[in-house]
Amino acid sequence: MTLSSARSTVRSARPSEIPAEHPTPVPPENLAWYPARQPLPLGVKLSLGFLLVLLVALAVPQLLTSYDPLSGDISQSLQAPGAAHWFGTDRLGRDVFARVIHGARYSLLIGIAGMLISLVLGVVLGIIAGMKNRWLDEIASRIFDVLSAFPGVLLALLVIALIGPGMINVAIAIGIAGIPKFGRMVRSQTQLVRKADYVTHASFYGKSRAQIFYKHLLPNVMVAIPILATIDIGSSIMAVSGLSFLGLGPQPPTPEWGVMLAEGRDVLRTAWWPSVFPGAAITLTVIAFSLIGSHVQRRFEGRQP
Repeated sequence: MTLSSARSTVRSARPSEIPAEHPTPVPPENLAWYPARQPLPLGVKLSLGFLLVLLVALAVPQLLTSYDPLSGDISQSLQAPGAAHWFGTDRLGRDVFARVIHGARYSLLIGIAGMLISLVLGVVLGIIAGMKNRWLDEIASRIFDVLSAFPGVLLALLVIALIGPGMINVAIAIGIAGIPKFGRMVRSQTQLVRKADYVTHASFYGKSRAQIFYKHLLPNVMVAIPILATIDIGSSIMAVSGLSFLGLGPQPPTPEWGVMLAEGRDVLRTAWWPSVFPGAAITLTVIAFSLIGSHVQRRFEGRQP
């Protein structure tokens, strides 16, 4: 082949026919479109900022307000939002902003505790169901079916009716109601990973069951758990507030968001702020956790943020 014919052949070759050892370089201006280089969406940034404020309110609420959430001045009853009281006062003259800030501790901790109970029990039952034992799979699956037959809040009400109201009991009730969400996902992931080629190869090369479980099965099963847990925190906080609104969670004068909603409904016609601000805190918290969880899920799946 002459030199001129070789050049014409190279010019006429399609990009897919160029040898793999000489890849086409990516132009620098196109690197910004890669998922790893994309900035966080505005909604996710705002959600992270809001959760940072909630974290400060949970740890050191005195940095955000100097008012005592439990002490009030009846002469300042139902004061509208203003410079002295940013969110106004309730019917007992207590500062609503201080109660919302201090209430984050109760709503967040009870909601996170309920999520952790769901996570631990769901993961244990899901892994048991996903292993090779058929009758254990059948028992765990029936447990998931029974728990899923009731709406989450209704099941939590049933559990509270059996064990009684209170902060700890509300967390337990929410945790039991959320078991099927984690259990079914872990069960399906366990069955999928157990049949993967690398697990079969590990068994073929003489790895023990414990080594296969801890080195291969468990890490790959648990990889998606943080995403579901982040989204589930918002649902747990909403359930906590709903049960507290019904009088089954923390009791007055505890500054919990659901309790504040229940106290503010009696004066809603004359003063909207005792109910609106704790309701807004619940809504924004649920939205923040949902946005962050959805964003992490999209990045984990390789989709565009």
